Amino acid sequence: MDTSANYKEILSDIRQSLTDSIDPKIVASSPRYFKPGEAAKVHGVRMSEISKIGKYTFRQIKHLPKQQIFNLCEDLWKTGYLEEAVIACIWAESLHKQYQPADFAIFEHWVYTYLTNWADCDTLCNHTIGMFIMMYPTYLAELKKWTTSTNRIIRRAAAVTLIIPARKGLFLNDIFEIADILLLDKDDLVQKGYGWMLKAASEAHQKEVFDYVILKKAVMPRTALRYAIEKMPAGLRTEAMKRS
Repeated sequence: MDTSANYKEILSDIRQSLTDSIDPKIVASSPRYFKPGEAAKVHGVRMSEISKIGKYTFRQIKHLPKQQIFNLCEDLWKTGYLEEAVIACIWAESLHKQYQPADFAIFEHWVYTYLTNWADCDTLCNHTIGMFIMMYPTYLAELKKWTTSTNRIIRRAAAVTLIIPARKGLFLNDIFEIADILLLDKDDLVQKGYGWMLKAASEAHQKEVFDYVILKKAVMPRTALRYAIEKMPAGLRTEAMKRS
C-alpha cells in the first residue's frame, strides 16, 4: 500500500466533509469569540458537525498504528484551522487506552508549536492531555513548567489541562500550586484558565477551594475569583466577593 497516498486521501476526505458542512453564520460569528492577537482560522463548521466528522473518520483509521494516527493529527494541526485541530484532538483522545509516557513529548510539541488561541488550547488540554496526566501523574512536574512560559496560551494550558482531573477530586495540592504561580498573571485568558481550574476543583473540594480563595482574594484578580466561586452556594459567593 502507498501509505503517503492513503494519508492524503484520508485528509482530503476530511477537508471535503468540512467544506460541505460550512455554515455562513458560523463564518460570520467566529471572529467575535477570539481576542486581538489570537490567530484563529476557521472553515466555519458547527462544533456538533465537527464532532460527528471526527468520530466517523476515527472509525475509518482506528486500525492504524498509534504513531501513524499521531502523524495524521500532526498534518491536521499544521493547517492552522480550528476544525482540523478539533478532529486531531478527537483522534488523539480516542487513543487514550494506548497512551505511553513517551507520548507526552508529542502532546507538548503540539502545545508549543500549534496552540494559538483559547479554543485550540482547551480542546487539546481538557481531554487529551488531561487524560494523559491522570494516567501518568509524574508528568505534573512537566506541566508546571508551562506556567512560566512567555506565551499566555501555554500558561493557560497548564491550568486547563487539570479541569477534568479536578472535577474528579484529583491533584488538589498541584492545582493550588499552579494557581499560586499564575495568581498575579495579568492576562485575562490565564486568569480565566486558572479560575476555571479552581471552579472544577470546587466540585469535589468546595471547602478547600473556598478557603484558598478567601486567603488569596486580596490579590487575586476579580476575573479569576469570579470563575473560581461560580459553582459555590450564594452565601459563599457573597462572602468571597466582599472587599477586604
